[in-house]
Formats: sequence, structure tokens, C-alpha cells
Amino acid sequence: MEAVTEGSWEALPVALSPGVLRALRGLGFTGMTPVQSATIPLFMSNKDVAAEAVTGSGKTLAFVIPIIEILLRREQKLKKMQVGAIIITPTRELAIQIYEVLSHFTEHFPMFSQILLIGGRNPMEDVEKFKEHGGNIIVATPGRLEDLFRRKADGLDLASCVKSLDVLVLDEADRLLDMGFESSLNAILDFLPKQRRTGLFSATQTQEVENLVRAGLRNPVRISVKEKGVAASNTQKTPTRLENYYMICKADEKFNQLVHFLRQHKQEKHLVFFSTCACVEYYGKALESLIKQVKIMCIHGKMKHKRNKIFTEFRKLPGGILVCTDVMARGIDIPEVHWVLQYDPPSSASAFVHRCGRTARIGNVGSALVFLLPMEESYVNFLSINQKCPMQEMKPQKNVLDLLPKLKSMALADRAVFEKGMKAFVSYIQAYAKHECNLIFRIKDLDFATLAKGFALLKMPKMPELRGKCFPDFTPVTVNTDSIPFKDKNREKQRQKQLEQLEQQRKERQESGGKKKLIKNKSWSKQKAKKEKKKKATAKRKHEEGSDVDDEDMEELLNDTRLLKRLKKGKISEEEFEKRLTGTQSKLKAETVADLESEC
Repeated sequence: MEAVTEGSWEALPVALSPGVLRALRGLGFTGMTPVQSATIPLFMSNKDVAAEAVTGSGKTLAFVIPIIEILLRREQKLKKMQVGAIIITPTRELAIQIYEVLSHFTEHFPMFSQILLIGGRNPMEDVEKFKEHGGNIIVATPGRLEDLFRRKADGLDLASCVKSLDVLVLDEADRLLDMGFESSLNAILDFLPKQRRTGLFSATQTQEVENLVRAGLRNPVRISVKEKGVAASNTQKTPTRLENYYMICKADEKFNQLVHFLRQHKQEKHLVFFSTCACVEYYGKALESLIKQVKIMCIHGKMKHKRNKIFTEFRKLPGGILVCTDVMARGIDIPEVHWVLQYDPPSSASAFVHRCGRTARIGNVGSALVFLLPMEESYVNFLSINQKCPMQEMKPQKNVLDLLPKLKSMALADRAVFEKGMKAFVSYIQAYAKHECNLIFRIKDLDFATLAKGFALLKMPKMPELRGKCFPDFTPVTVNTDSIPFKDKNREKQRQKQLEQLEQQRKERQESGGKKKLIKNKSWSKQKAKKEKKKKATAKRKHEEGSDVDDEDMEELLNDTRLLKRLKKGKISEEEFEKRLTGTQSKLKAETVADLESEC
């Protein structure tokens, strides 16, 4: 790597354009961070880069500035429908954040249009927006970008638009190569031109970087920016201004310690990480009831349309609590986060680093605290060796209020809380069983009874992991949990209706001498409906690609298929079949009819 030292923007070996410098002044960035001073000159001088730097070190500007400068230096200016740069990132929240940073620069360069392509909204809206406004710079998540490459039938030929591509950036590159993103990424890369500059940015890059040749890197320059100082030993992966703590407490004490801590720091801004979406739903509801005069918001990966709104709103708050899963662990820049609290340790050691990195960003101070069970204490030594992450112990507070009885009362008063608690417990155990550090996080060593108390459960759920086990230390409530009502009157009314149907079926079985009445299998019918829907979609697609059958005939064809099935089952006669036949087959080839008959 070339010797480049951080300093003022004017000190770069390649001069930045006046518009870029104005944007930087407007954002309040007077000087460069080490990763920016190392990456920008290389990226702008036709080098592919693979940059690793601690979280919160300013990686976003390290690729946004070169993108603007490279597009400005093009010999042929970009037209409306030409794409010059693509930034791919694993989460919607990170994509929104990058889009906002980019907009501070493009407002000084009105010749460049930018577009955000993420999930959570109708793909056709993105298609129409791209066709109307274009998108010289695309910020996208992998799934939505792959989807738009396949929208040629809707009038968008994105594959032709990206022939002019100059720059591809993969932010949080190691996460993009995870199981869930690899196939989408491969599909996208097949559409992109080979002659381009590619940048890979992440806080943790290990073996994955060596596998990125397929992403089109040509002799990439590897940039690794480490923290300075003795404590960091030149390999620390968390910022040196971050104070990292751990607390050892029993499973039935963890929640009380969390609430006590949050009540003591009401005026500050916190992220509280849980291992599963169900835990976020349950504990988020509990914290809302137990911590007053504090804005508490929840966000997790299963939220579809709410996520963007919640994320944007929380970023603007001066204080509050965001209860979340690891969907918020990567690259997200939320201003002035004071504490990152990890109620559940993450599933991997690298995720621990990313979670902590939501605070102490760009030279600011911040703190992080992870709650560990006594059996998990060796995780502290593991992190210090594996992630070079030094930690200090924080002792549990004494004489804290026991809030678990109150949480039980909430479950007894509202079935929604009761069911959320059961789901959270089950999901926690299932996630625990899949932990990467399974030598430390051993499911067979878990004290299920104490854990159930910590979740304030009214009874133990039925699940494979608990089969054949006895829990003398856990006392279920004497109340029949089936009688717990929903507070929501509509949900309770629906539940009562279902109970009545079940009771009716039970009586019918008794009257028929205990023989179970044949009832349509719900799961099978759903599968059948799905199969029919798929057939219809395939037929429609074939029609759109050039079939002679119009939409009206398509409906008739489906009707004829149903008639043919009834004929085969003997429900209608051949004469009735011929009489009711619509005549659509006359417009089709003979083999199509044969296909219909073979399907039935």
C-alpha cells in the first residue's frame, strides 16, 4: 500500500473538485480519517481496493468521494438511463444511510441522478421511478437489485443500462457473501461489465476477501487500517474510544439488571440487541410498560414496511431505546449512541464487533455492555483472543427490583403477551443451539427452568429440546392458560369462534363413536392453492412472451382444466363436459390439450 497519511482534504495527491470540497465542509468533515486517506487516492487511480477498517472509521466517504470524482472525469457524460456506479449493501437501513450521505454530494452535481432500490415496497414503483428519473448512481440491497434486472417484461432493461458502469462497491462485503446473499450477488455480477473498478469495504474481512476474485477484482490493493495505541496491539477491531464491559448474572436476573440499567440512564440513547425477532417483540413490549417517559422502539428483520420509518425516526431522537436484532449491527450510523447493550450474545464473534461499533464512531466516545450467564464467562477470553477485544467486568447491581412478577401479570392479563413470551423462549433456545461458539454456548448446559423464570413464562412450552425433561425448579401457574383472553376484542372474538369450532368437532367425534371425522387437510389445500397459482402465473408469463391466447381465453382455459378434472373423477358425464366446454382448445395446438389431459 502506498504511504499516505491522514490530513486535510487538500493534501490528497489527487485534487478533489470544488463541489466535493463544498459538500465536505457542509457535512462538517474538516479532515480525513486513516481509511479515507489510504483508500481515496488508490480508488481514484484505477485500482481495485479491498479495505478493512474498524467500524465507525468513515468507510462510507472512502467510496462515495471516489465515485463522484470518477464519474466527473468520464469522457462521455452519463445519459439519463445510464448507470455509472452501483453500491450494494446488505440491509435497507444501511442503504438508506448511504443514500442520504450521497445526496449531500449530488446536490452539488445536478447532472447526476441517484436512486434507492430496497425491499419493503412495490418493485413496480422502483421500475417506474427509474424509467422516469433514471439512476446514474444506484444504492441497493442485493435482492431488490436482482429483481430489477429481471424486469425487462415491465419495460426496464437494466442490463443494457449498466453497460456504462464504472464503479461497483460492495459495502459490508463479508456479510454480502453470507448464505442469504451469495446467490443474488452472483446473479448481479453476471449482468455487470468486467471492465470496472471494484471496491470492497468491511470492518471484518478474513478468508472471504480471498474468495472475492469472482467479484471481478483485478490485482486488488488490500488496505487494512488498525487502531493506534498500546491497548490495541495493532490488531484491535473495535475503536479505542469504546469502553467494553461484560456482566455475569443468572438467567432469571438478567431482565431485572437490564431494566435497572436503562432506568439509571434515561436521558441517553441506547441500542439493545436480542438474538431473535420474537425476543425483540416480547421484551420490547415489556420495556414499554416498565420504563416510563422514554421513547422505546423495536426493529427486526421480519418487519416489512415499518422498518424504514422506525429507523429514520430513531436517528432523529436525542435519546431513547431501540430494541433490535442484528439487522442493526452492520454499518448503521445512528448519531450519539451512548450505550450498546447486548442482552443476548451474538451468534458469531465478528457480529459482536459490529454490534459494539454502533457507538464510539468517528472519534467519539461510547460504551458497550454484554450480559453473560455464569456458564458463558469464557466467552470474554475468547473475544480477547479471537477479536482482540479487551473487556472490563461490570458487577451486577444489588437490591434491584424484581419485575418478573409484573411481567407474569401482563401475560395473565393479555394473551398476546403470553404468546409472545412463549415464542420468544422457543426462538431463543433454537438460536442458542445454532451458536457458532458451541463449545462455550452449549445447549445441554442450559438451565431451562431458570431460563423460563427469566422469560416470566406461565408454563413450559412443548418443544423437541425439552422432550422427556423434568423441571422441579419451575412452578407453572395454576390458571388454565387456555382461558387467558386477548386484550384486543377483535382477536379475542376470533379466538372464541375458533374454540367453538373445535368444541363442535369434538362433540361430532363423540357422537360418531370416537371415529375421527374426515376433515380437509388445511396444509394440503394450501399447497394445492399454491400449485394452482403457480400454474396460472406460468401460463400468464408464456402468454406475455408471445402466446396466441388472450386474457379472456386464459380464464376459459383454466375453467376447461377444472372441467377435465371433474370428468376424470366421474363427477360429470362426457356429454355434459362437451356441452360446457368453452371452445378455447380450438385456438390452441393439439399438444396443449394433450398436456392438459396428462396433468389431470
